[in-house]
Amino acid sequence: MTPAAPAPLTRPRRLRPGDRVAIVAPSGPVPRERLDAGVDVLRGWDLDPVVMPHVLDVHPRLDYLAGTDADRARDLTDAWCDPTVAAVLAARGGYGVQRMVDLVDWAALRAAGPKPFVGYSDLTVLHEAFATRLGLATLHGPMPATVSFLKDAATQDHLRRTLFEPETVTEITSPGARTLVPGRAHGTTFGGCLSLLATELGVTGRESAVPAGGGILLLEDVGEEPYRLDRWFTQLLRSGALEGVTGIALGSWQGCGPYEEVRALLLDRLAPLGVPVVEELGFGHGPTTLTVPLGVPATLDADARTLTLHQTALT
Repeated sequence: MTPAAPAPLTRPRRLRPGDRVAIVAPSGPVPRERLDAGVDVLRGWDLDPVVMPHVLDVHPRLDYLAGTDADRARDLTDAWCDPTVAAVLAARGGYGVQRMVDLVDWAALRAAGPKPFVGYSDLTVLHEAFATRLGLATLHGPMPATVSFLKDAATQDHLRRTLFEPETVTEITSPGARTLVPGRAHGTTFGGCLSLLATELGVTGRESAVPAGGGILLLEDVGEEPYRLDRWFTQLLRSGALEGVTGIALGSWQGCGPYEEVRALLLDRLAPLGVPVVEELGFGHGPTTLTVPLGVPATLDADARTLTLHQTALT
C-alpha cells in the first residue's frame, strides 16, 4: 500500500527588522571567531542576535561536542520558550543532535508556539523532530558560524530573503543544476542529510524519520565515500522509506569523491524509482548553501531544474 501523502506543516511567521533571534549549538563546538562574524552579519540585517549560554562550551570529555547533552538541550528549550525570541538558528552542524534531541522539552516547545528554525547537516535530526513532534515546517539553510554563510554573498542573500521576504524566493535553482531523471513531481518537501535520515530509521519507539509518501525528498551529504553513500541509500530503499516519494532534489556531495563516481551511484540507486530527480540544486555542504523549506507543498521540475514552492516558507 502506498503511504498517504504528508500534509503541509504549520509555517511560522516571517521575521521583521528588530526581531530577536537566538543562536544555539546542538552539535559540535563553535569557533568563537566564526560565531562573532556571523553575529555581525545578523546585526547587519537589523536583527538582535542573542547567543545562548552554552554555545561556546566544549564537552568536558568529548571534545567533538559543544557542551554536555543536557546543556545543549536546555539552550534549545530556553531559546524556543523565550517569548522575546522570534527565531532560533543553529550555529553550526557537526555531530551531537542525536544525543540531545530526546532531552529537549518538546511539550514546552509545543506550548510556546511556532517560530522559524534554521540549520542543516546534523540538524536534520531536529528538522525531523520538529516535523513529527510539533507539525512544524523548518528551514534547511546556512548557519551563522559556517564558512558558506560567512564567505558567500548568495548564501547570505538567499537566507535573508527567505526570512524577511519569502515571496521573493519561491523558485529554487542553481547555475549548476542538472536533470538526472526527467519529469515533474508534486509533493511536500522533506529530507536533509542522507546519513542522518538513514541512521534515524533505526531508532525504536518514535515516528518514522522519513514521512515519504507523496513527498519531494531533499538529499545531500558531506565527506562520505561512494560506498558509504551506497550503504545509506540502500538502507532507505530496503526499509521502504522511499516508497511513494514523488520526486528527489539532490544537493551537494562535497568531499564524497569524484563527482562522476557519485553521479553513477545516484543513477544506480535512484533512477529505478521512476521519479524525477534533479542534481546539484545548490543546498547543503557546498560553497553556496541555498535555503530550502521543509514541510511545504512544491513542484519539482527536473527538466527545468527548479523546485517551485506553492506556499512561502514563512507566513
